[in-house]
Amino acid sequence: MTAPPFPRRRALFLANPGARNGTAPLERVRALLAERLELVDTPWPGAPGLSNLIRARAGDVDLAIIGGGDGTLNAAAAGLSDTRLPLGILPLGTANDFARTLAIPLDPLAAARLIVTGAHQPIDLGEVNGHPFLNVASIGFSADLARALTQEAKRRFGVLGYALVAARLLVQSRLFTAFIEHDGTVEKVRTLQVTVGNGRHYGGGMTVADTATADDGRLDFYSLEVDHWWRLLALLPSLRRGTQGQWNDVRAFRTTQVVVRTSRPREVNTDGELVTFTPAHFTVRPAAIRVYAPPPDAAASSTNRPTKGAS
Repeated sequence: MTAPPFPRRRALFLANPGARNGTAPLERVRALLAERLELVDTPWPGAPGLSNLIRARAGDVDLAIIGGGDGTLNAAAAGLSDTRLPLGILPLGTANDFARTLAIPLDPLAAARLIVTGAHQPIDLGEVNGHPFLNVASIGFSADLARALTQEAKRRFGVLGYALVAARLLVQSRLFTAFIEHDGTVEKVRTLQVTVGNGRHYGGGMTVADTATADDGRLDFYSLEVDHWWRLLALLPSLRRGTQGQWNDVRAFRTTQVVVRTSRPREVNTDGELVTFTPAHFTVRPAAIRVYAPPPDAAASSTNRPTKGAS
């Protein structure tokens, strides 16, 4: 007697039409996914409603497939963590830093193939004042950049938009005083920016640390304590490689939690979105979500993600 066919997994399918490539044709992607999965379509709820939608549909599906950029994935993180629903990523954003961190192919068709043939991996989440983040959270220059970088600039110029807006802001930037509490110490600093990373890549080409991963149960912290804006230009190659911690005017360490206080409330940027203010309490939630991605060993050797010792 022939055994009945194994039921196909049901996948909640969501693509953010506001992402940089969110309106790109996805017929081939959908056809590939539909060979193995039953796609469950639903109207786009908007980023604020994404986690609630995931929670509402979690009992009806086996995984969620989300097309968008880092901001879209950030909006889904709380719902994914609450439901433990595995995530398949279709990189449709501007920088797609989280996909790059996990060595997920940046071509949506290749990313879809990984979803149907690969396995999900446990991935950490960072958290600041109760708000989850995948890549980094920052205070200072990057928060100013997130406020100034419009969706139109991202859509029109792509990653170049980061550089164009950053150059304009850089000459206007000023240091601020911050108190950094971690591992039993409190340090007073004058800084241009503090960055707390859960993943490896951020900001369309920057690297938190050359040894950072999104599954090590640690946060990577650095503070840019530079005297002049032109000093940051000298640091740029190291910021791209993730070796900025070797410089005398960069404070860097790894930890599981850190508190940053400032004399007046300052905005905190998480994955490109401004979500809270200082004082900011950062923690890490190990293995908080599951993502379809290459195994860690394969990811480390991928050209999509530099090998350790190479943010």
